Amino acid sequence: MRNPVLALATSLALLHLCAPALAQANAPAGPAAATAPAAEPAAASGKKVLRYAFPIAETSFDPAQITDLYSRTVVAAILEAPLEYAFLARPVTMRPSTLEAMPEVSADFRTFTFRVRPGIFFADDPAFKGQRRELTAADYVYSLKRHYDPRWKSGNLYLLENDKIIGLSELRREALDKKQPFDYDREVEGLKALDRYSFQIRLADPKPRFLQHFTDASFTGALAREVVDFYGDRIGEHPVGTGAYRLAAWKRSSRIVLEKNPSYREVRYDEVAPAGNTRLAKQAALLRGQRMPFIDRIEIAVIEETQPRWISFLAEEADVIENVPAEYASSAFPNNVLAPHLAKRGMQMVRYSRADVAASYFAMEHPVVGGYEPHKVALRRAISLAVDVEREIRLVRNGQAVPSQGPMPPGVWGHDAGFKSAMSEYNLPRAKALLDLHGYVDRDGDGWRERPDGEPLVLEYSTSPDQLSRRLVEQWQRNMTTLGVKMEFKTAKWPENLKSSRAGKLMMWGFGWSAGNPDGDTFLALGYGPNKGQANHSRFNLPAFNALYEKQRSLPDGPERAAAMREAARLMVAYMPYKTHVHRVWTDLAQPWMVGYSRNVFVREFFKYVDVDLAELQRRGGGPAH
Repeated sequence: MRNPVLALATSLALLHLCAPALAQANAPAGPAAATAPAAEPAAASGKKVLRYAFPIAETSFDPAQITDLYSRTVVAAILEAPLEYAFLARPVTMRPSTLEAMPEVSADFRTFTFRVRPGIFFADDPAFKGQRRELTAADYVYSLKRHYDPRWKSGNLYLLENDKIIGLSELRREALDKKQPFDYDREVEGLKALDRYSFQIRLADPKPRFLQHFTDASFTGALAREVVDFYGDRIGEHPVGTGAYRLAAWKRSSRIVLEKNPSYREVRYDEVAPAGNTRLAKQAALLRGQRMPFIDRIEIAVIEETQPRWISFLAEEADVIENVPAEYASSAFPNNVLAPHLAKRGMQMVRYSRADVAASYFAMEHPVVGGYEPHKVALRRAISLAVDVEREIRLVRNGQAVPSQGPMPPGVWGHDAGFKSAMSEYNLPRAKALLDLHGYVDRDGDGWRERPDGEPLVLEYSTSPDQLSRRLVEQWQRNMTTLGVKMEFKTAKWPENLKSSRAGKLMMWGFGWSAGNPDGDTFLALGYGPNKGQANHSRFNLPAFNALYEKQRSLPDGPERAAAMREAARLMVAYMPYKTHVHRVWTDLAQPWMVGYSRNVFVREFFKYVDVDLAELQRRGGGPAH
C-alpha cells in the first residue's frame, strides 16, 4: 500500500522541482502540446500505465538533430530503424525490425541491400491528410539524406561521413558552396531506392560493421518527407513514425507522454531469457505469444534532483527507477544485494554494466589546457594523476562503477581486460613533480601555481546543477586544491553545456558517453580529428591516432583490428585529451507489478517489452496515479 508520509514528501518535492519548468515551458503547437488527460486508476480502467523519470531533460525528437541519450530513448519508441537487437538475447543479437530479412551484404562489405516488409504503416497524422501512409524504401533513403542537409545541423553526420556513402558528402558540399537548399531528389550512386520496398547503400571503402547503424531508430529511423515538410523547423516537436508508440503530450524539460500507436502492426512477444535467470524466464513465458506493446501509456517526468526521484519511487509514484542514485545504493542494495525491506515489498532488482565511460575532457584548442607541446601534455597528465578515482567511486558513486583504464568499457568489442594504464592511477607526488619540471610553479606565493610564462593558471570546469554533479565538483575542488591548481566552476543545464561544447566554447566538461552498439569504435570516435564538434568534444587531432582509427574501421573483427584499437587507446591515454574516470554500473528497481522487466543497454525502448500486472497492482492498492 502507498505510504502517505512518503507520498506527501514526494508531492511537495516534485511540486517544488517542477513548478518553474511547468510555468516556463515552451509548449509546441499541435496535438503534442495539449495537456494529457488525467489517467484513470489502472485497476478500474483496465489501462496499463508505465511511469518513470529522466534525470536529464530531453533536447529534441528529430533524429537529424539529437545526440543525447534521453531524447534518443523517446524517439526509439516512435520511429523504427530497419534492424534491432533482440531484447533478452545474450550475447546481443541483431535481427530484422521493418525488413523482411537481414540485409544482403557484399563480400567486400561495400554494398548493402535492404528489403522493407510491405504492410507497415505510419501513425495517423494531419500531414497525411486523412490517408494511411505505408512505409517504403524511399522513406529510409530520405531520412538518411536528412543528416547531410546543412539545414538540420546533424550531430550524427560524422558517423555516416566516416563510412563514405558514395556521393552524399559531395551533394552536401554543393549545397553549402552554392548556398542553396539540399537536393533530396537527386539520386546518388551510394544511396538509392531500387523499387518501392528495396533500397541499396554503396560505400567507397569496406565497412564490416556498417549495419550496426541501422539498429538505432533515433539515428536511422524512418520519417516521412511530407511530415517534415508539414512541420518544418518544428519537426523536433512532432515525430511521426511506425513504432509502437506516438507522442501524445510534451511539456519541454518537464513531462513527456507516449501512447500506444493504433496503427502499429501485429508483433508478438518472442523473447527468450538468458540462461540462469529464473525470474525473467518465468515472466517471459507468461508474455510469449502476446501482441505487443502491452503498455497503453508511458508517462515520463524530468526530475533532475536525486532525492525526489528516489522518494517518488518508494512512494509508488513511479513503476521503475533507472540507475538508483548512488547516495541510496547502500540502503537499497547493501553489498549489491536487494535490501530486505525492499525485497519484502516485492521489488525487483536489475543490475548491469552500462557499456559507457564517464569522462572529463580538455579542450585541445584552448590556450591553457590544450596543445601537443610537452608542457601541455604534462599539465593534463598531472591533473589526471591528481584525480582520486577510487575515492570518487567510493564516496560519490557509492561503489557503482569500476575504474577506467582508457576509453573503451567492458561489454564492447575491442575492450581489453588486460589493458592497464596510468589513467586510473592516483599519484599526487608524481603529479606535482610533473608540474614543477615543466614550469607550472607558484611564483608569487599565493598558494596557486602559475603557467610557465608567468600567467595565472586557472581551470574552468563546466558542470550541471544536479546533486551528483555537485558532489563531483567537490571532488575536483579537493583534488586540484591539493595539487595547487586553481579551479573555477561554471554551472549550466546539461543541454546548454552540450550546445556550448559542440561550439568549442568550454575549457573542460564532464559527461557520459554510452555505446549504441556493442563495438568500441564509438569510444575511439571521441578522439578522431574529423569528428571535431560532434563526437570529438575535446577537438583532439593527432595524425597518428587518426590513421589508427581509420585502419581499425576498415578491418573485420580479429587480432589485427584489436591491435590497432589497443594502440589508438594508448595514444589517447598518452596525450590525455580526456580524463576517463569510470565505467558505470547501473542498478534499476521495478515495482512488483512490473512483468518482464530487464535491460539491454543497446535497446533503449525497453517499455515495448514489459507489462503491468493489473491484478497485482490492484492487490497492492492500485498504486497512485495509475
